[in-house]
Amino acid sequence: MSGRGEIVHIGGYTAESDGRGSGIVAAHRDPATGALTPLGTVAVTPSPSFLARHPTHPVLYAVNELADGAISAWRVGPDGSLDPLGSRSTGGAEPCHLAVLSDGGHLVAANYGSGSVAVFPLDPQGVPGERTDVVVHEGHGPDPERQDHGHAHMVSPGAGRGPLLAVDLGTDSVYRYDLDGASGRLVPRAPRIRTTPGTGPRHLARHPDGRRCYLVGELDASVTAYELTDDGALHQRGRVEASARPGHVQPSEVAVGPDGRFLYVANRGVGTLAVFTLAGELPELVAEVDTGGQWPRHFALIGEHLYVADERADMVRVFRRDAATGVPEPVGEPVPVPSPTCVLP
Repeated sequence: MSGRGEIVHIGGYTAESDGRGSGIVAAHRDPATGALTPLGTVAVTPSPSFLARHPTHPVLYAVNELADGAISAWRVGPDGSLDPLGSRSTGGAEPCHLAVLSDGGHLVAANYGSGSVAVFPLDPQGVPGERTDVVVHEGHGPDPERQDHGHAHMVSPGAGRGPLLAVDLGTDSVYRYDLDGASGRLVPRAPRIRTTPGTGPRHLARHPDGRRCYLVGELDASVTAYELTDDGALHQRGRVEASARPGHVQPSEVAVGPDGRFLYVANRGVGTLAVFTLAGELPELVAEVDTGGQWPRHFALIGEHLYVADERADMVRVFRRDAATGVPEPVGEPVPVPSPTCVLP
């Protein structure tokens, strides 16, 4: 924390990925107004397109989304500054997502380009060691351009002994893994969950109740609702459209509000944030808000505010969420940030 507010970090694309950023940007956040004040680049690193924090230590992690993929780590100072702790190869191409397991002992990363999941042990201070495993997803989907082979897009650790869920756009699948803590290797749980062919699953959001989760399809513009059982299986409850707008719809991020009442989906192409109520069996669209750009790549829910990173409009847009309706309304002017792809509270 800072006397002027909270610190958030923003990842994005650099020149190595045809982006305009230079690394990880820090910003002060005013909890009362939601306003962001950029502090500039605090870590010069290639294409840190997704960020994560350690659950107990002041350590920040980023993927470096390159042909020879890597993850990097920094110790976070009280002012948001980043002190490098080192980088490790992911053993794959174009890592686009990473997460720390709930016990803080391991980090996992999704290699989009090579369709694989990599594992790294973390020492007692949260520093990553040499990679202990990389598991490659085999198969393809019906879209010859986007689904020629596996494209791991997200890793979602379970709470406690729940399985790690790995979302793969290329194989229309959600894979389930247990981590052998002693060896640092992933043990598959069979069978994998197969989506409707051509879905192109990108990200999923878990409900606070631990039973429900929602998967967005990048290729078919869908939201599929699942029930997560005690043994880690996913049972499909149904599917709805990610947007009611005409035109190209390519969902990106999905999240459930902290009270579990509303689901939010960012839609690239049409440039909207769709709001669904979760009161019924399936998500029901209650509002669709323009984000001010056409390519909302990611968003973060922080307190009563919501922050949308628009990759192509070079901005982060601030919204205030209505507590009763769940609908966000823009506040203030867009915050200039080059090629932003991730906002990390």
